[in-house]
Amino acid sequence: MSEKQPTLAEIKERREIATRRIKDDTGIDQDMIKNIVHGFYAKVRDDEMLGPVFEEKVENWDNHLDRMVMFWSSVALATGNYDGRPMQKHMPLKITRHHFDRWLQLFAQTLSEHCDEAAAKHFMERALRIAASFEVGIAAHNGVILSKGERYDPVTSWDPQ
Repeated sequence: MSEKQPTLAEIKERREIATRRIKDDTGIDQDMIKNIVHGFYAKVRDDEMLGPVFEEKVENWDNHLDRMVMFWSSVALATGNYDGRPMQKHMPLKITRHHFDRWLQLFAQTLSEHCDEAAAKHFMERALRIAASFEVGIAAHNGVILSKGERYDPVTSWDPQ
């Protein structure tokens, strides 16, 4: 006996309830997300390590920032506003665990500037999962299968012998 699949209207209602609950619990709203995204990418663009990676790939910063606001709206508020495939965009990048660590560091700094503890914790939990997932995906794309707890660092782990 199979269970009845929810209708699109039921799914939409569940999403709206989840979004409302997250907003109530964390204080996160679209303005906060926009401020975080714009603040974070301002830091990224000025960063010695991350800036060149983004400058090489991002052709239209206004478009990128709009997409990242939609992405973080989906991630942080469960809005479903983003429909892209971010893993595929990141797999060919020549980045390592050091890039992810720096990304997380700048993201945490930005959160401390734009939101209180509940919102920062909510964002950071998701950022940590995203970074870990992308790191595993990029490693696999480059033929490296990471074991639990391993990090992707093809340069410093290379042994010439």
